[in-house]
Amino acid sequence: MAKLILKPGKERSLLRRHPWVFSGAVERVQGTPESGATVEVRSHEGQFLGWAAYSAQSRILARVWDFAERQHIGADFFRQRLSDAVAMRTRLCAAGPRHAVRLVQAESDGLPGIVVDRYARTLVLQLSSAGAYYWRDTLIEQLSSLLPEHAIFERSDADVLTLEGLAPAIGLRHGTMSAVEFEENGLHFTADPQHGHKTGFYLDQRDNRLLARSLAAGREALDCFCYSGGFTVSLLAGGAASVLALDSSAESLRAAQAHVERNGLPPAQFLEADVFQALRKLRDQGRQFDLVVLDPPKFAPTAALAERAARGYKDINLYAFKLLRPGGILLTFSCSGGISPDLFQKIVAGAALDAGVDARILRHLGAAPDHPVALAFPEGEYLKGLLIAT
Repeated sequence: MAKLILKPGKERSLLRRHPWVFSGAVERVQGTPESGATVEVRSHEGQFLGWAAYSAQSRILARVWDFAERQHIGADFFRQRLSDAVAMRTRLCAAGPRHAVRLVQAESDGLPGIVVDRYARTLVLQLSSAGAYYWRDTLIEQLSSLLPEHAIFERSDADVLTLEGLAPAIGLRHGTMSAVEFEENGLHFTADPQHGHKTGFYLDQRDNRLLARSLAAGREALDCFCYSGGFTVSLLAGGAASVLALDSSAESLRAAQAHVERNGLPPAQFLEADVFQALRKLRDQGRQFDLVVLDPPKFAPTAALAERAARGYKDINLYAFKLLRPGGILLTFSCSGGISPDLFQKIVAGAALDAGVDARILRHLGAAPDHPVALAFPEGEYLKGLLIAT
């Protein structure tokens, strides 16, 4: 078994159960492990620290599978981890056969680089690390055994694959798949695992869509970066007087309109445009709204890009405050891992100050409970949001 020997003092994060081993913390590699293979991690003094998946091309040189020396990393290990993750969602979430739920949340479920979303009878598997790729066949075998009535579609094409030296992998891996339809909070949606964002839909915003629905009655609403219309449909279902939905993708807007029609809701106004430019134009036109949703794509995947991303978040929130009527409501989000919750709040506060708006945070928002965050892995809290009243 190959080993990673850490530099003196670099074992502290692992002793706190943080699962990443950065290349700068490693003194030497004993043996010649292949990409994704399991290695033993030990301190400079020889203390066992964990079993980890090796990735020579990544700055994260290894991701820990387990911290117990007695553990064996193999098919039984993955079956148990997957079974535990599925069982937790069954206890906590609406996990019926018509619903959609995240079954596996990577490091926060002890399975680094592995995400599994379930849309009714279809599982979408997303792998993003060398270790996850190494065990792909085992993962598919165990998932098909645990949930035999489900199709398995792989959607491994995240940007981080390039950092791991991996090629994208997309395709049906088990069973047969037709239209991927599901129900959320009594509303009907279709996911697009093959071509859509992430695994085909944004399941992490489920509870926030329900919150927006509860606030929508009688309000004129603006939904920015609307994608396939999750928030738009929820706002209309909540009785919004009108919804203007913005996105730069004509395909996404067609999907959003189809979702509105499928749920038998009043029509929304859809506008294909660069959202930044559209917000400026709405400001210049003197448009006003009672409720604004800002759910942009990831601006900063890493902390190194946080400064540039902060300017983007500042701009869209500044426009949103200028477009809100007095007494209006803003739901604003960041899914950028490189932007911390504290930094995001400071950015939004600066936007309100520049807009000359007195605003109050009513609630801090995050992902639905099927997207847990391990206490030892704060990086898992990628989605952060604020419910703000002006």
